[in-house]
Amino acid sequence: MRKLSLIMQVCFTYVGTVVGAGFATGQEILQFFTRYGWMATLTIGLASLLFVWLGIKLMLLANEVQAESYEDLNKVLFGPRIGEWISLFTLVTLFGVTTVMLAGAGSVFEEQFHLPYQLGLAITLMLSYWVLHQGMQAIVVVNSIVVPLMLCFSTIVVWHSSDLPGAGNWLRLTSDYALERIWFAPLLYTAFNLTMAQGVLVPLGAQVKDRSILIWGGILGGAIIGIMLLGGHFALSAQMPGISQFDIPMARLIQKVGPIVQLLFICVIYGEIFTTFIADVYGLSLQIGQRTRLPRHWILIMILLLSYGVSQLGFKALLSTLYPLFGLISLAWMTMLICRRERPARTN
Repeated sequence: MRKLSLIMQVCFTYVGTVVGAGFATGQEILQFFTRYGWMATLTIGLASLLFVWLGIKLMLLANEVQAESYEDLNKVLFGPRIGEWISLFTLVTLFGVTTVMLAGAGSVFEEQFHLPYQLGLAITLMLSYWVLHQGMQAIVVVNSIVVPLMLCFSTIVVWHSSDLPGAGNWLRLTSDYALERIWFAPLLYTAFNLTMAQGVLVPLGAQVKDRSILIWGGILGGAIIGIMLLGGHFALSAQMPGISQFDIPMARLIQKVGPIVQLLFICVIYGEIFTTFIADVYGLSLQIGQRTRLPRHWILIMILLLSYGVSQLGFKALLSTLYPLFGLISLAWMTMLICRRERPARTN
């Protein structure tokens, strides 16, 4: 039972790190999959396989080299000199994503709770500092609560979308986009999200002693990400193209279920944004801590305050501008991970 519990913790941490503001709100699914029509069903399958395979490979490699942070892993993949530059880029990228997560949290408060955008930012920053001050175990616990709830509400969204006139759109919507662009999207999506997830998956992989826990956690985590992608695509397709105009389209999908369920669902969306935000800040703090001698609590405060400043640009603007750029550069990182040969597991 203890081993099963650890597997599920790895699984939920993996899912919670990947499923952030763009995913939970529906923006990522729209941009990388749903807008490409029925072929998105196939590209989601490809992305799911990549998440299973490369998620496992990432954690096992971190376990093998006992990496303290993603910088240690990048030096293994690219060599000491290039790896240091890649890590510096990852640091900048992770910071960019933290601002997207924080801006997404502010959008939830403003668009769904009808509360000030700045209040959403302030509450998120205070909660994040408290959780991050507790360390990795607190991140695992938060993900173990939020991810099962997200799965439940994703099921509700799919169930209620199945009765809509456009329920079959996920199998019949056409697209004018070129085939190469359609099939490039899942590679871009997976590369970006795995590059960002390494901030937590690397130290997690290094800390878990039993490699079989990492393997099964990666299998279940990648499969759940794929199921949630497919469910989101199904629900969004049923209301295309009108649904694409909203900052948080997933919240619009559940409006007809009732105000209480809608409120709970919005809270879960916020929870998913929060889990990725703390994961990214945690990864940043580890790398900055390796490069400087600053106390950890000062590093956390610095990152959170800088994220607050950049998040003033707004959620949708940051998402549409930063994600494609970061995804392109992340392809090089994913290629090196794929090419890295695995060594046989050590025997005690």
